[in-house]
Amino acid sequence: MPQKQVLRDHAFTQGLSEAQLERLADISTPVSFRENEVVLVDAARSTSFYFLMTGSVVVELRTPRYVMEVQALEPGTVFGWSALLDDQDTLFQVRAREATTALQIEGATLKACCMSDPALGAEFFHRIIGVVAGRVKATELRFAEMCGVRV
Repeated sequence: MPQKQVLRDHAFTQGLSEAQLERLADISTPVSFRENEVVLVDAARSTSFYFLMTGSVVVELRTPRYVMEVQALEPGTVFGWSALLDDQDTLFQVRAREATTALQIEGATLKACCMSDPALGAEFFHRIIGVVAGRVKATELRFAEMCGVRV
């Protein structure tokens, strides 16, 4: 399926104009991941943003002693938002739970696209704030569970 159609159907990009979808499609590349493949390594330089198309990934908090699932992501969601920030390391590990496909956009290219089109940039970054808030909430819930708080 062509990237523009994928983006037109993707929950994150619903409501964007045809011109905005075209711009995003022009800079996106289809990628695939095998089951258990680490897509983003925590504390590594963040470089790409992903639109999840099929399969699923898990956002994990990794330490030398354990790995904790923070949030499972399904098609229609996105990850890699830290790639839109200057010199930002990835905060979480992201691992494919099964064979997974996504559209990938290089973070600097996506940021430049958003900065050159203020309407797209405002809409995109507004949506990203919701993604970040969701990660914070998921992390709060996992920590509450670890502390024995009923959620």
